Order: sequence, then structure tokens, then C-alpha cells
Amino acid sequence: MLSVLVAHSYFLGFDEKQRRRAKPYPPLATLQVAALLREADHDVAVFDAMLADGVLDYDAVLADTRPQLVVFYEDNYNFLSKMCLGKMRQACCEMIESAKRSGARVIAAGSDASDAPGDYLRAGADVVLLGEGLPALVALVSRLDTDLSLTAEQLTAGVPAVVVASAAVAQSGRSPPLPNPTLPPPAWDLVDVERYRSVWQEAHGYFSLNMAASRGCSFRCDWCAKPIWGNRYLQRSATETAEEMLLVKRRYAPDHIWFADDIFGFRPDWVTAFGATLDAGGGGVPFTIQLRADLVSERMAQALRGAGCREVWIGAESGSQKILDAMNKGTRVAEIIAARDTLRAEGIRVGFFLQLGYLGEELDDILATRDLVTRAEPDDVGISVSYPLPGTKFYELVKGQLGEKRHWQDSDDLDMMFFGTYRTEFYRLVRDLLHDHVSHGLSISLQRRWNDLVIHEAQFRRIEPRGSREASIA
Repeated sequence: MLSVLVAHSYFLGFDEKQRRRAKPYPPLATLQVAALLREADHDVAVFDAMLADGVLDYDAVLADTRPQLVVFYEDNYNFLSKMCLGKMRQACCEMIESAKRSGARVIAAGSDASDAPGDYLRAGADVVLLGEGLPALVALVSRLDTDLSLTAEQLTAGVPAVVVASAAVAQSGRSPPLPNPTLPPPAWDLVDVERYRSVWQEAHGYFSLNMAASRGCSFRCDWCAKPIWGNRYLQRSATETAEEMLLVKRRYAPDHIWFADDIFGFRPDWVTAFGATLDAGGGGVPFTIQLRADLVSERMAQALRGAGCREVWIGAESGSQKILDAMNKGTRVAEIIAARDTLRAEGIRVGFFLQLGYLGEELDDILATRDLVTRAEPDDVGISVSYPLPGTKFYELVKGQLGEKRHWQDSDDLDMMFFGTYRTEFYRLVRDLLHDHVSHGLSISLQRRWNDLVIHEAQFRRIEPRGSREASIA
């Protein structure tokens, strides 16, 4: 049996926008790994960075628990972790250094570790796992349990999808052929749930917890999500998911559940079975999900309402069909509007995720997105600019344009890191206009602001360095 500290490095306090937003969730993937290791009879503790003040809090837990092994396992369900914010990478490397000074072995896993393993290895990690890494993690921990003194090369011999300092070892992609373990429910008892409740209640007057009914996505949007799960969609059973919600309801009494799945439910019959199990258990908790527009049918909307869904976030991305096609999104603008209407008919709120600045986007495409917002009238929007995530086709298209800055420092950075049509400040202005559009409607004053932006758009156009576009294509 090993003493293991499972940790992550997403500190809410390092991201001012998210700190003000005050909607923190426990790190689901981190807690699932903690539960997995505990089921294997290891002595497991968790350092939850989310509400911690900083790395010194981690150092105190490290000194108190004195683990033989520290596993840094970032929350793959948290889209902010997928963006690999610079402040969080720096924090993780500092934490790895502390773990090594304490004499612990270190394994690191997460989106950023998969993309830039050298940074984590230089900080002192013995091994970096590529992708989700669960099969490799189980194999490595079993070997360490037998012999804690194994060298990194001995430890990883024959284990696919891992990296050590001396060389890549059997990198066979991010969907390794080892059996993928079944994940147990998150180890909620290893984090301070009541502290989360306090933050939510103080800021919003209710308490929300998170769950996941699936991992991954089988669609192939060019820009989307690091391939942590590849293009697999790994769905839990409807009964198992509903039973976990009922358990969470009994133990922690949340007022709301956020499902962190990229795609929730997928099929109406799954959602119907999920709702039926909740009803049989006395009823579930109102919840919010993410869903593709082309998966919203009348039957799906009715099943969601019956199961207790109160809000659906759709990756609308753009109101321009040209841009949706360039993204390989696989949806039509008409489907986005139809999905909004279908869900509204069932009394379900709808939010749109919108993305600005994709390759080839011009002013007419941005105005088409404004027109989509006008026509569909979403209840809320989340807006970003296109972010080059390593491992995606979009990244390959623009990597020749990337300079020294390849990561946002925090989620409000919104900096264009490649040569889009406009400079960063233009997209920030569009973001503000769209938010005001949704919040207050297209008033006369807002129309004037749009008109002013259109008149002066030329002054925001980016001047590309000579040869930059050719370099990105080559």
C-alpha cells in the first residue's frame, strides 16, 4: 500500500475573472482518480487547489501527509484546464519541485502536461502521462507499490503513452490499448464541500455541484478540446448516473447540478431512462447541460424537461455558415435557431457558446453572429476568441504564426495568439456588444455602438508580418 497525495493546480484565486464569477466546482477527474487509487487499497489524500490561497497551502498539506507518491491529475472536465492557463502551469511546476524535495515520486497528467511534457519533467516529474492516462496510471502505481525505487525507465517499460525525461517511452497515441478502468464515483469526502457551498450561497444564494455522465466527444470540430479522450464518447449507464445524482442529493443537498459532459445524454432514450430512475428514487436535482444543436429534437427536449433539466448550453460558435463549415462543426445555422425554439417551448433556458476570430472570419461573419443572437434570443452567451489547442487541426493550421505567447495567463486574457483578421481589442469590443445585446436587447444606443464599430473596423485590422500566412500553410 502506498501513501498517495492526489493534487491539481487550478487555483481560482489566480484567475480574477473566475474569482469574481464565484462559481467554483470540485475537480471531478482529480476526485475520480483519488477514488480509483483508494479502491486499490492505497492511503489517499487530496490537495484541492480550487479554493486554496496558493502553493503554500499545498506545501502545508505535503508536509502533513508526507506521501510516497504525488499524482498531479488535472480536472479534464474543466474547460479552463484544457486551455492551459500560464499561471496554473507555473503553480504545478512549483508544486512538483516541492514534492521532489520531499522525497516523493511524481506522476503528472493533464492537457498541458500532455502537450508540454518537458516543462513538467524539468520541474521534477518522474513520468508524464499522455491523454487521459488512466490505464498507464494504474500500471505505474502497481509497479511503485511493488518497488518504490524503480528508475523512470524501469517503471515505464512496456507502458504505452507515457514520457520520461530520457526519452518518450512507447508513445502509441492517446488512446492506449491497455484496458481502461471503470471509474468509481468521485471521492467527495476528500474535499471540503461545505466551503464550496459557502462560496456559492454568499455569491448566488444557492449551491451547485458538478457531475459527469460521459467522457469525450465523437464529433470532430477542428478547434475543439485537446484529444484527452481521443474521439471516443464513453458514456455511463443512465441508471448509474441517476443513482449517483440521488446519492449526491442525499449527502450534500445541492440546489443545482452542472453536468460537465461535452455532450450530455446524446440519445432521448438515455435521457428518458435517466429521468425514470430519478423519479423512482424520489426525484433528482435541477441541472444544466451542454448539447449540440443537431441533437435537439422535440423528443430530446421533452425528455430533458422530464428529467429536470433547466438550462442547455449549445456550442453555436458562429452565425456564419461559412465559419461553421471551416470549423468542421457539422451543424447548420438553422439547426441552432431550431434547437433554441424547441428547448424554449419546453421551458428550458438556453445559452450559446460563441467563438470569434476563427480563420477566414470577416466583418460580415461577425455581423451574422450578431444576427443569430437577434433571431434566436438566447438567455445567455459565453464568448471567446479562437484558441489554438495543441493536438487539434486548428493548431496545426496556425502554429507557424504563434509567437512566444502560446497560453493565456487567465480566462479573461482573450488575446489573439495567431494572425486573425482583427487585433485583440476589436474582438473584446465585439464581445462586450454581444453581451449587452443579450442582456438588454438591441436598443437604439446599442445599434449606434454597432454602427460605430462597423464604420471604424478598418482601423482594427491586423497587419500581418510579411510571409506569415505562407509560413503557417507550409
